[in-house]
Amino acid sequence: MTLKTFVFLAALLAVAAAGIAHAEERRITVDATGTVQVAPDMATITLGVTNENAEASAAMQATSDAVSQVLARLDEMGIEDRDVQTRDLSLSPVWSGRLGENADKPEITGFVASNRVFVRVRDLNNLGQIMDAVIQDGANDFGGLSFGVQDPKPVEAQARAKAVGEAMAKAEQLAQAASVTLGAVQSISEQSGGVRPMMAMREMAMADTGGVPVAGGEISVSVTVSMEFEISE
Repeated sequence: MTLKTFVFLAALLAVAAAGIAHAEERRITVDATGTVQVAPDMATITLGVTNENAEASAAMQATSDAVSQVLARLDEMGIEDRDVQTRDLSLSPVWSGRLGENADKPEITGFVASNRVFVRVRDLNNLGQIMDAVIQDGANDFGGLSFGVQDPKPVEAQARAKAVGEAMAKAEQLAQAASVTLGAVQSISEQSGGVRPMMAMREMAMADTGGVPVAGGEISVSVTVSMEFEISE
């Protein structure tokens, strides 16, 4: 092979490679999020009991007794064992003189015992009564309340379909604005979605016995997709 032939073939390969790279760059990439609002059918609450006493054993015993009453009440109200879980159990000293008051030597003056329980409530009509009952039984520490859906897959499927539709519409708009023809889908991927509460719009029904007023409202289920389209010639 002569030097001229070698140079000519190398030039052809370079041009071909540049053409392939250029073709690969002819893409439209878009991100879109599909969101569906639904009424919740489940709630999760974190409740607990905290007691302080000069003796560690007394503080823990008082806390344990109250938690036992709370668990028994939850069982009476139809909460299944699978929906109750201990999340945090702690015993901490209470110190005095740690901030330099009167230059006293820090010392332990008591103990704080705490026990937190995670509870899943599947019947929202009983949520207010459950919260009221456990407070009466000694629960004095609430760590939060959130709403959700027991089976999110159908709602996620709706949100996913909306996300794909939004992405395709967005890609078509971009293609039209750029005076090109939108081609086939080259890739599609799903990013992390989520479930978040929306502004409360409906108050959950309460029994005649009363209870803590709770508004369920709606929750928002979102799915985000990223799609890449070819640009047709």
